Formats: sequence, structure tokens, C-alpha cells
Amino acid sequence: MENKNTENDEISFKEFLETIKEWFDYLISSWKIILIFGVIGAFLGFSYSFVKKPVYIATLSFAIEDEKSGGGLGSALGLASTLGLDIGGSGGSIFTGSNLTELFKSRKMVEQTLLSPVKVKGKVISLAEMYIENNNWRERWNNNSLFKNLQFLPNNDRRNFTRVHDSILGNIYENLAKGDLDVDQKDKKISIITMQVLSKNELFAKYFCEALAKQVGKFYIETKSKKSRINMDILERQTDSIRKELNDAITGVAVANDNIFNLNPALNVRRAPSSKKQVDVQANIAILTELVKQAELAKVTLRKETPLIQIIDKPILPLKKDQIGKFKGILIGAFLFTFLAALVLVIKKYIRESLNS
Repeated sequence: MENKNTENDEISFKEFLETIKEWFDYLISSWKIILIFGVIGAFLGFSYSFVKKPVYIATLSFAIEDEKSGGGLGSALGLASTLGLDIGGSGGSIFTGSNLTELFKSRKMVEQTLLSPVKVKGKVISLAEMYIENNNWRERWNNNSLFKNLQFLPNNDRRNFTRVHDSILGNIYENLAKGDLDVDQKDKKISIITMQVLSKNELFAKYFCEALAKQVGKFYIETKSKKSRINMDILERQTDSIRKELNDAITGVAVANDNIFNLNPALNVRRAPSSKKQVDVQANIAILTELVKQAELAKVTLRKETPLIQIIDKPILPLKKDQIGKFKGILIGAFLFTFLAALVLVIKKYIRESLNS
């Protein structure tokens, strides 16, 4: 029984080899067709590599040092608490890790970056205008009155934009978000973030990469230190107010003393205004002393909660470019068309044999 199974396996294997040889001989006999397809593919691959514009890659990496405060500052902030202030509060951790990388890809950050000014050919324009010129959109807009006079001026107020402006910026954002913009934090334990911007225009890739890092950095710092900055501003305003009250009280004491000069000692009631003013002076001195102390503590807290963003690597011209070389294009084109020709021939033979059987 085992011998019969072995013989059947040998026959099946031989038949398989014969079938492979038959198909191989068939493809060899059709070498001219395959060669023609291969030459066509090589020519198309060469043409594609010649016509295809290179994609420039701008890379920027930076590290974030975020010194976190250790909660409240204790009993030293007693007066600040009574004034409704929270000097020791941190700015939160909403922009850490993956949240921070997503911030770079947000529409708000990208659109604000697109309105940043850049100098191109001696003219200051926005990055949005530079993108439009690079993609020759204005040539298509010349016959459309809705888009013909559309402009994106540098640092323009976003609130003044029309629906058409919003639509164009939205299209640019979508094009960038599809793959032209990549932000990654390679190691979650290391606060180093790498950003890449791809563009067919070398200068746009460089300018946009740097401008986006600057825009996000500014927004990140303002958000992280916003609470402490508000508290410090309140303390400074209150300190100025109390200082003014103290100066007025000191002046009032002097005026009251002038009014009781050479006064009859028996008329003590006339000394009451001077005594009241002196109480005001002492109270304002105590309050001002404490407010100055709290204001200085608020400044220290603000410095601690203001993160440091340190640029490590910036895009430097000439940028790295992703381009299909001519030799590589020839090989890829020849291989693809050769494989396609062989596949078509095999399918054609299989169909013909199926119809004849």
C-alpha cells in the first residue's frame, strides 16, 4: 500500500514538473513579445524618472524641558489665596507625548503657520501664497471671478476671511495632512520630537517646517504658563493699586499734621484725622509688603512653569530629496512590464486550453 502511495506521489511530482516546463517553454517561445513589453516598460520608467519632480524633505527636531512645580507654595501664599489666586498651580499636561505631536497636525496650527510671512524673490508673502504659486493654482483661477482676486496676506486676521478663504486653506491643510507633514516622538521616554515636511519646492519645505515649529512652540509656551501669567498680572495690578493707596495715605497724614500745627492740646478731636491716616499707612504698608512678596513668588513660579523648547536640528539647504533615479526607473519599468506581459500570456494560454478541453 505504501509503495502505491509513493509511486502516485512521484507521478504527481513529475506531472507538476512537466507542467512547469511546458509553461516555461511557452513563455520562452514568446520571448519577443515579452522583450517588447520590457523595452516599453524601460522607456516609460526612464521617462517617468525624468519627468517626475523630486520631493524635498525638511527635518527638524527639538527637545522640551518642562519643569513641573511641586504643588502649592505653602503658607507663604496665604494672602494670595484670600485674593482668589493660585500661584502654585501648574499649567497642566494636556500637551505631552502623543497630544503634542497631534498639536502639530491640528488645523489651527497649520493654518496660522500658512499665514506666516516669508521672503521669496525679494517679496514678502505668506506661506499660503507660496503654496498656491508652487502648485500653479492661480493659473486655473484667472478665469474665475470668485478666486481671481483672492489673496492671503501675511499675518492677516483669520476672522476677516470669507468662506472661499476658509475653503482654500482647508484644501491646503488636507493636502499637507495627507502625508506631506509627519510628526513623531520616536521614544516615549525621551522628550525629543522629530518633524518632517515634504514638498516639491525646497524653500517651501524649509520655511514651513521652521514656521510650524515656531508657531506651535509659541502656542505651547503660552498655554502651559497661562495660569501663572494671569496670576502674576493680577498681583502686579493689585500691588500698583495698594502702592497708590499708600502714597495717598502718607500725603493725608502730612496734610492732617499741618492742620493741627500749634493746635490747643485740649482739642484732641482735631487729631483724629491724622491718627486715622496713620492707621491707613500702617495697613497699606503691611498689605504692600505681602503683595510684593507674592508677586516675586509668582514670577518664580512663572519661570518654573514656562517650558524650554530647544531646537536640536534645523533644516539646512540643500535638503535631502526623494527621487527615482533614471537607472532605477528603467529597472522598475522593465520588470513591471515584463511581469505584466508574462501574466497576460499565461492567462491567454489558460483560457485557450480551457475552451478547447
